[in-house]
Amino acid sequence: MTTPSLRGIEAFIKAVEGGSIAAAGRQLGLSAAAASQSIARLEAELGTRLLRRSTRSLALTDEGQIYFERVRPVLGVLEDAHGEIGALRGEPQGRFKVACSVAFGRHVLGPWITGFMQRYPRLNVELLVVDRQVDFMHENVDASIRYQHMLEPGLVARRIASAPIHYCASPAYLNRHGQPATLEDLARHRCLAYRMAMDGRIMPWPFIRGGLRIEAAFEPSLTCSDIDTLAQACLAGAGIARLGSFVSNPLIESGELIPLFIEPAIHGGAEAAQAHAAPEPLEFFVCYRDRQHVPPKLRLFIDELSEALSDHPGLRMPRCPGAPRPPIS
Repeated sequence: MTTPSLRGIEAFIKAVEGGSIAAAGRQLGLSAAAASQSIARLEAELGTRLLRRSTRSLALTDEGQIYFERVRPVLGVLEDAHGEIGALRGEPQGRFKVACSVAFGRHVLGPWITGFMQRYPRLNVELLVVDRQVDFMHENVDASIRYQHMLEPGLVARRIASAPIHYCASPAYLNRHGQPATLEDLARHRCLAYRMAMDGRIMPWPFIRGGLRIEAAFEPSLTCSDIDTLAQACLAGAGIARLGSFVSNPLIESGELIPLFIEPAIHGGAEAAQAHAAPEPLEFFVCYRDRQHVPPKLRLFIDELSEALSDHPGLRMPRCPGAPRPPIS
């Protein structure tokens, strides 16, 4: 059997990933017709049909599904190898896929990634912005930005930033319902909760009081799987929301939201400080597969993102920047 051409394999993989042959052509710098011809030649070389084509859809045959699952990781390895060779010449290049949560993508990674791409124009960056666990192997992901609840065994997790948490409410809500003085008061308020897509659980509301971690008891009046939607509901006076600082800071600075449970006044003394419950910050980690093999473009991404986050107005650097943390099952 003739060895299949790399161009045909690339066109096939990109067509499946992008959902169309035209999308494959755009990624490879080909016309849709040229990409289609490359896939047709690949099918002829293999002696089997890989794709079912119609004017509106693209579907894998049984043989195509098997071939896609076997060949996709190999193509990723080849692209990584090309990228590493380019990096040795000071030219990081090739495919680079990053996954992150929706809120982090909208407010932090999305605005930053444009400058990164401009500095390294030979990198083909793909952002997978989803509030679910991603499969590094099957989804061909190079790096994933996760908060602590999303860590999993088998991945290297390097702490890169800490986001202060604000429990917020609108002035209109506080005028109607009053301001909670202690976290125990939250049980009597309307609370807006975030449901984690990865496992369906409600995100807890943790605090630190007297050096101990405690979780506030509350009954959600609204549950949502998108942080920005919760923030909008909070702005409209629906209740109290738990928001990361990179979402809440502009809204607090404009006076549209009021932060709760802020630091006690200095004149309150040691007793007041001891009784104060401070919101536990949200820690972010960059995750990748292999501690022993970190491709140059991945190392470059981690280093530059870490440096950028150190200057981000809504984030703080962790106490031990870059220190790996064991995944939490």
